[in-house]
Amino acid sequence: MDRFPTPSMRLLQNPNTRETAPGGKLAHGGLLLWAAKRSCGGRALACAVALATFVPGARFATAGGCLGDVDSNGEVGGTDLAALLSAWGGTDSAADIDGSGLVDAADLTVLLGAWGRCPATAPVATELASIQATVAPYAIYLDSFNVGATVNLAVDPLKFPDLAGDVVDVYVVPNRTAAEWSASSALIDVRGASQTVALPANPTTPNIALTMTGVTGGNGLSPGRGFDLVVDANRDGVLGDGDLIDGAGDEPGFWYVVDLAAAGPLAVSQIASYDVNDPDILDTMELERIYYPTSIATLGVRPLVVISHGNGHNYAWYDYLGNHLASWGYVVMSHQNDTVPGIETASTTTLEHTESFLAQLATIGGGVLNGRVDGDVIVWIGHSRGGEGIARGYDRLFDGTFTSPNYQIGDIRLLISIAPTDFLGTASANPHGVPFMLMYGAADGDVCGCPDSDIADSFNILERAEGLRQSTYVHGADHNDFNCCGFNDFAGPTGTAIGNAEAQDVMKAASLAMIRRVVENDSSAEEYLWRQYESLRPISVASTTTVINEWIAAPADRIVLDNFQTNTSTTVSSSGGAVTLVGVANEVEGLQNDNNTAFTWVTTDPMNGATRGRTTDLTRAFVLNWTIASSINWTVPPDRRDFTQGKFLSMRAAQGTRHPQTIALLGDLTYTVTLIDELGEETSLQISALGGGVEEPYQRTGFGTGTGWQNAMETIRLPLSAFTSGGSAIDLTRIASVLVQFGGTSGSAQGRLVIDDLQIEKK
Repeated sequence: MDRFPTPSMRLLQNPNTRETAPGGKLAHGGLLLWAAKRSCGGRALACAVALATFVPGARFATAGGCLGDVDSNGEVGGTDLAALLSAWGGTDSAADIDGSGLVDAADLTVLLGAWGRCPATAPVATELASIQATVAPYAIYLDSFNVGATVNLAVDPLKFPDLAGDVVDVYVVPNRTAAEWSASSALIDVRGASQTVALPANPTTPNIALTMTGVTGGNGLSPGRGFDLVVDANRDGVLGDGDLIDGAGDEPGFWYVVDLAAAGPLAVSQIASYDVNDPDILDTMELERIYYPTSIATLGVRPLVVISHGNGHNYAWYDYLGNHLASWGYVVMSHQNDTVPGIETASTTTLEHTESFLAQLATIGGGVLNGRVDGDVIVWIGHSRGGEGIARGYDRLFDGTFTSPNYQIGDIRLLISIAPTDFLGTASANPHGVPFMLMYGAADGDVCGCPDSDIADSFNILERAEGLRQSTYVHGADHNDFNCCGFNDFAGPTGTAIGNAEAQDVMKAASLAMIRRVVENDSSAEEYLWRQYESLRPISVASTTTVINEWIAAPADRIVLDNFQTNTSTTVSSSGGAVTLVGVANEVEGLQNDNNTAFTWVTTDPMNGATRGRTTDLTRAFVLNWTIASSINWTVPPDRRDFTQGKFLSMRAAQGTRHPQTIALLGDLTYTVTLIDELGEETSLQISALGGGVEEPYQRTGFGTGTGWQNAMETIRLPLSAFTSGGSAIDLTRIASVLVQFGGTSGSAQGRLVIDDLQIEKK
């Protein structure tokens, strides 16, 4: 049968050899369009440019796809036929196999002629680096691993049946860019030799531990060292036809990350006390302590980090953080802060000290920093009143009520607030669209997160932030654990205090990861900011320390399915899709504000424990509970059904404090997420596959009867690649609904859950 039955298909022959694509070698020219259709399920125009960059002797294919493989699962079969027939007579680009502009008999002929498994005629770009899961799909493809931890290789035998059981050579190669792979396809293993393994044929045991003895992490000022992972199927030592590669593009297949809480590679110098002598700052508030890399003259210009202490604190109490960040290449200035009058004066000292420091670089330390500080890249870190002060300072720049000749609002790249107060409220303590990070200790006896005072509710500021947001919530840490010398205000249960050394390790690691991610566009440590701590934690942080991560992507990087801000009925999502509830009870959408002064559970306060917004704030969420098998089904609007635009399906969730269903469980809460496409194909993932569940509330008492503190939201971020494992035929370009199931075989038998921000995240 002619594989190119129409004139338009014959144009895809190699113009040089006139060989048709299935029988000929991949080559330049017209064949690129054919390769793009093979690798991208018919989306030739969208993929041709990307494929053209991958030419190490042969182009890369994707994990599935060939001519006729409409759903790009690596096989031409019944689901492709069904998709083509459902698009008959239309212009769907995926089903228009011959590129004629119409789905018709010519496309059907091509599809039937290509029936069966797609041949591998190029290296296949696919995810390989994984962590082990105890439930399907048994391997979760992720990017960051601690040095010394197990790095797994997983080749799904249902996705790659031709390789199941084969003996192959596995190479760990220092990361190459696409251009470098184009220049050379030779495989040189960083370990000195490749690792020979037999690929499993059992889909429930796909993980193979890589031998990483002697391999180091870190790369200069980056805590992560990138590697590409290659399965050399024919064992010829060259990346070629039919081989698999994780890291075909510029980003590595995986990162090997050193201890984020340990000192970086640079020696640090300190100016213990410098007086800016600025008439715009009170005479009693003019001192600074400065930390910088001793070798700064060899580093070029470096970003500036400013630390603003809290009320009753001291600018010299942050040596642990200043020395840490300086050892990783940053210039850090900690200043006296005028906090006693209030937040407005605290913001003024932050604004003015930043200005004075930049203005006096020629004289500070004899000019050692002159020409070495990048005034266009500034990070503000504030603690307590200083933590609110930096948000207020940014708001003043935003409103134009403060201007500086030395820096502009765009130069403030990141705010990090440690247990900030919220005296000023919605309009003034506001980070707007700048990336914002919150560090908070659940045992804080000062800024306590209590239900009787908005001033003590740090998460109000996080919820107001409109850009990239992250919070790190630390069980057993108190307010002054995040400095050296404040009094002990621990207010948690006996035996749960972690102490300031441990809390500071969490702070050092998280702040470094966030600064690297936002300021340096370094993704090597990003997963430490959103993965379950049970799965990934900095090396120095004890396995007994409970930390909850919350991550909300920037608006440009998310496609919202339901954020509960509009369409406030429980049966309609904010994106306009129908929401169907089965078996759940006491479902309410509302403002995340505990409406009385106690954490005691009462039915008249469905948002009990929600200390995340004032009545003037806009943050809303959805609460429900269950004791039987139950579900929520979100219908996805047609304009948001292409989930291939994203990398993760994300949801924020928390257990409702002191609720009877929470008390009865008192452990991690789990549930199952199922994607269903327009043809009814579905695939499921239980969130425990990522290593944990939704953490139970910190078991702190006070403010009424019972045990349990504020609702601690965390992000459950599911890689979309996990939904295509195990031979799934799901079409991620046509997802019709997202189903979340509770109880029965789907997860925890009962629970009280707070849900917010169901969305697709692009990176």
